[in-house]
Formats: sequence, C-alpha cells, structure tokens
Amino acid sequence: MKKAEATRLTILQKAFELIYGKGYQVTSVDEIIATTKVTKGAFYYHFKSKDEMGLAIINEILKPSLTRSFIEPLEKEADPLHAIYNLLYHLLMKDKFLKVEYGCPASNFTQEMAPWNKLFSEALEDLTSRWEKLMITTLENGKKRGEVRQDVNSKQVIRFIMSGYWGIRNFGKLSNSKEAYKPWLKELKSYLEGLR
Repeated sequence: MKKAEATRLTILQKAFELIYGKGYQVTSVDEIIATTKVTKGAFYYHFKSKDEMGLAIINEILKPSLTRSFIEPLEKEADPLHAIYNLLYHLLMKDKFLKVEYGCPASNFTQEMAPWNKLFSEALEDLTSRWEKLMITTLENGKKRGEVRQDVNSKQVIRFIMSGYWGIRNFGKLSNSKEAYKPWLKELKSYLEGLR
C-alpha cells in the first residue's frame, strides 16, 4: 500500500473510532486531525470536507465490515431460521466490531445524519437494503424447501426483526450491558420457531 493510501485509510479508521464513540456531528475535523496526527493539509488532500470523509467511512469502513458481519454468515448456513437467529445472536453477543456501549454504527449514522444529508441517506439505504434483501431471500428459500410456512410474509417478518435488532441495540447502549439483549434473543428464537 502506498503512503498516501495508508494515510487515507488511517484517517478513515481513526475518524470512524471517534465518530462511533461520540457521534458524527460532535466530532470535529480538528479532533480527527489531532487523533490521526496528520496535517490539516493532508486531511484536505484526501477529503474535500468532513461529509466527504463521512461518506467514505460508510462506503469503505462500514460496508465491508458489515458485509462480513451481517451478510456472509447468512450465506453459509442451510436452515434459514437458525441462520437468522445465529446471525443476530452473534452480532449482539460475540461480534468484536460492534460495541455494546455504542450501539450499531449504521443505525447511529442513520439516526444522526439521514434526515440532513441525502448522500448519507442513500449510502445507508443501500447498506440496509442489501441486508434486508438477503434475509428476505433466506426466508423465501426456506419456504421453497418447506422449512418455513408458506403463509409467512417474508418482508414483513424481516422488517419486524430488523426493527427489533436496532431497538435492542439501543437498550444495550443505555445499560452498557449485553444482558439487555438476552430477553430479546429468547423471544426472537421463539418467534422464529413459530414460522415453521
């Protein structure tokens, strides 16, 4: 990796860490520069503005990380209902990238920036819709194989589960404890078994 590419990646990684912990709007460019130990000129060489850097974080840090965490596991497990449960259990209880005290970074960006920035909204919508479509496809494939009831409305189920996931992340954030996740996971397991 060339020095310029390495500098750009360092800026993105350090900026992401600051933003994930504090929030996008309260994290200043000066704070990012101080943390990364690059000059202001180097920062603006790579990014014309803070928002350009924010979009790069979504596209170059969040998308690959969340693809590994949210999408690839669904593609590996045969039973669709187990796959969905195991994915969400892993995301809440085991994943090292997602911190209980900070919640879900995609959800945080969505709540903080989507209403104010169309480009952020579009990038986050792309990220969310990829996950939603794959989970819907997972259920639909299960219906074809007779592992999920035919009357199940896959889109409705997945929206319900995704809403619950983002909501329970906030409970974990408030209590700074994974204990908050356990009742939701128990109910999720029961709900999914009811779809057979």
